[in-house]
Amino acid sequence: MNINDIKRICVVGSGQMGHQIAMLCALGGFRTTIQDVNQHALEKAKESLEALMDKWVAKGKLAEDVKDAAFGRLAFTSSIQEAASNADFVIEAIVEKLSVKQEVFQQLDKIAPSHAILASNSSTIVSSLIASVTERPDKVCNMHFFFPPLVMDCVEVVMSEDTSEETAQLTMEVCERINRTGVLLRKEISGFVANRILGALQREAVQLYEQGICDYKDIDTICRKALNHPIGPFQLMDLSGIDVGYYVMEQRFAETGDLADKPPKCIEEKVKAGHLGRKTGKGFYDYVQKGVEN
Repeated sequence: MNINDIKRICVVGSGQMGHQIAMLCALGGFRTTIQDVNQHALEKAKESLEALMDKWVAKGKLAEDVKDAAFGRLAFTSSIQEAASNADFVIEAIVEKLSVKQEVFQQLDKIAPSHAILASNSSTIVSSLIASVTERPDKVCNMHFFFPPLVMDCVEVVMSEDTSEETAQLTMEVCERINRTGVLLRKEISGFVANRILGALQREAVQLYEQGICDYKDIDTICRKALNHPIGPFQLMDLSGIDVGYYVMEQRFAETGDLADKPPKCIEEKVKAGHLGRKTGKGFYDYVQKGVEN
């Protein structure tokens, strides 16, 4: 198989990552179907993409006819059978829970054509743990986009020991077609590269906060003003979703048993309270009250 054989892409999951990944694929010329079991989530994804693309057109970032053509290539469905049965390439973008991903990949392995590549957008779970439940481990890899996918350029493409060279190179070529910089990691490690570095910074920031050394707002200010980061670690957790980071930490802890990988108390409290960041209106910061920094 070569890149010209990849014509149809299925994206499983229409959340904050999935729907934007799907739009990238549609803009890249692929016939793309977004699948989600939640019909309301699909409707919300469509509304979000329409609003965002209209904004891009208004700002001159995208031509109207290019936008219309992309939406013409984009479909939405709650049926995984409908979405994956004729797909040449599948990108999974669901919750960061290994058991749920394995269940979905078992389904995809049965439904998708035998030539189809199955990629996971997981930000931490290595593909070998997912590929083990399929009959095509050579066609499984990680394809980790960064939030928000329509803005962030980098994609980590990660091979397991079973991932074939063809699968890796085709995934890199898909990245090129959708105008993203793919970086190939030939050896897998939990969290890959970016999130291991980011995780180290976030762990230190949370420890400083929980120890009472510094308020989270001040830590964000120091990271922005002294380190020239575009956004502070607590602001970033709010942006990407505190629950996403929490599930990543839970998975890492389950793999290592190292208490240093266990979710910190302040993160666990936020998740239990449903304060997940911008998407719920409250996380470390409050995004509902007028005048509060966001």
